[in-house]
Amino acid sequence: MKHKLFTRDFTLVVIGQVISLFGNAAVRFALPLYLLNLTGSSALYGTVTACAFLPPILLSPIGGMIADRVNKRNIMVALDFLTAAVILLFSLLMDVCSLVPLLTVTLMLLYGIAGAYQPSVQASIPALVCPEQTMAANSVINTISSFSSLTGPVLGGLLYSACGLKPVLLVCMICFFLSAVMELFIRIPYRKQTPDGGIRQTIQRDFSESIHFLRTKKPVIGKGMLVVCGINLFLSAMLLVAMPWLITEVLDLEPALANRLYGFAQGALAAGGLVGGIGAGIFADRLDVRKSAQILTACALCVFPMGLTLLLSDSGILNYLVLTVCCFLIMVFSTVFTVQMMSMIQTETPPHLTGKVIAVTLTFSMCSQPLGNTLYGILFEACRGFESLVVLFSGTVSLMIAVKARKVFRFI
Repeated sequence: MKHKLFTRDFTLVVIGQVISLFGNAAVRFALPLYLLNLTGSSALYGTVTACAFLPPILLSPIGGMIADRVNKRNIMVALDFLTAAVILLFSLLMDVCSLVPLLTVTLMLLYGIAGAYQPSVQASIPALVCPEQTMAANSVINTISSFSSLTGPVLGGLLYSACGLKPVLLVCMICFFLSAVMELFIRIPYRKQTPDGGIRQTIQRDFSESIHFLRTKKPVIGKGMLVVCGINLFLSAMLLVAMPWLITEVLDLEPALANRLYGFAQGALAAGGLVGGIGAGIFADRLDVRKSAQILTACALCVFPMGLTLLLSDSGILNYLVLTVCCFLIMVFSTVFTVQMMSMIQTETPPHLTGKVIAVTLTFSMCSQPLGNTLYGILFEACRGFESLVVLFSGTVSLMIAVKARKVFRFI
């Protein structure tokens, strides 16, 4: 008997994700761009965004452990309400406080909340769908994430260019509030786990249990995390810093136009994730996780046209078009890879460990992101006029990691 994928509760999760992730994408687009427009410093931009990645590294494991012990719906509701409150507080303080510290703290809070939020969403999937539909459900969630990331920066960029930052913040705050209200009606199967000892002992035990599982039962997941860390350090971080820096500060584009084009480029990035998510769902039965390294190789190869065009052409529009197309393709491949890996973790992990293991894997995969953001912020600042060399360096190292990864995934 074929089970229905879009049940009432899974549908509510999907709709809540559409609204919440749209707000998330828009506010994450607008706040760093506002900082870059005011300061014009890639080093400061890279440092601030690096700081923003520190809270998720700390809070993702805690979020995963809580997700296995507390009703996941309640976690999602509380964190969406909290996010709306953080945005409201920033809106009230931005005209009376020093911008850089306030924006840094706000981004750290927003990223930290998101880090604690995602394990609950991912851990709820096995409870809402049957095992054979896990890949399809993950594809839907990734597609929704990409769709929200597509519309968030594009509409946020247009609104930001026309009206400034505060209207963007208002729209995002409303999105998180509506998402929280909708999530109140979700019913996620939940079995309460009896705490054994204090909070500190519980966290230590859960973390140790997850590490033990990854080391002894599924070591390939741990090795895969190391591969993802390398890609995040040398490829993801480069794109995160390069896109706003190149489009708004380096390419010969009028400032207002550059801000809008950066929004469209972010939209293209998300569109790639949308296409990759849909493709992963359609071809779920044909995808083989043992060939994942080929997908990472394709991601790395897409970096080289960006670097070569920067090196050989002075045309701002041509460089922008090549950058946008390459980022689109990178996101197509990386989303397929993410869906494969997440589905493997969910299906190979016992239900009582799902949230904790997902949180640990997300945490370790993010560890290299702050270092990468800082590294590329400094490199782009130091290599003004030679940005192409920084991009080509990123592609070369990423390609070497992808080639080495074949040995990791071949024996899954």
